[in-house]
Amino acid sequence: MGLTRDRVVAEAAAVADEVGLDRLALATVAKRLNVSLPGLYKHIDSLDGLRRDLAVLGVRELTAALGTAAVGRSGRDALFAVATAYREYAHRHPARSAASVRAPDPADAEHIAAGTAAVGVLAATLGDYGLAGEDLVHAIRSLRVLLHGFVALEAAGGFGLPASVDETFARLVDGLDAAFRRQ
Repeated sequence: MGLTRDRVVAEAAAVADEVGLDRLALATVAKRLNVSLPGLYKHIDSLDGLRRDLAVLGVRELTAALGTAAVGRSGRDALFAVATAYREYAHRHPARSAASVRAPDPADAEHIAAGTAAVGVLAATLGDYGLAGEDLVHAIRSLRVLLHGFVALEAAGGFGLPASVDETFARLVDGLDAAFRRQ
């Protein structure tokens, strides 16, 4: 059948994006791949292990999307492009986006490397703000909190007031831009 771990992870990602990360079930993935549940275990070790794989996939895909968005841009334009790319990725891949915030196990070199690459893209995006050391760490954390919090609330239908959600998003990014310029 040509079943591989990568194929199982890709199918699990598609399933999770359809039904939600919290509703991901190995039986559903096995059924979609037309294999038995024991056959699935030849390629993964557990549901938690599969969720870890989805976290790594999400971080890698998100890093690629953010890096592409930032190319050729600087300052507020880069910040807004990266923020928009994050939001668009979360809309297209809600479960992968949610999985991407999972902290890596300290012994998981692959997951740590994916996270380090993501931090590198964010640090490069914020390069024109002159942030360094702890100020850069705090800025990256602030950006992650703002973006993930916004997309999580948006996905949950948490913005029921009539004003434009896009306008709110733009104002938040502008607020970060102003804060980063003051540091």
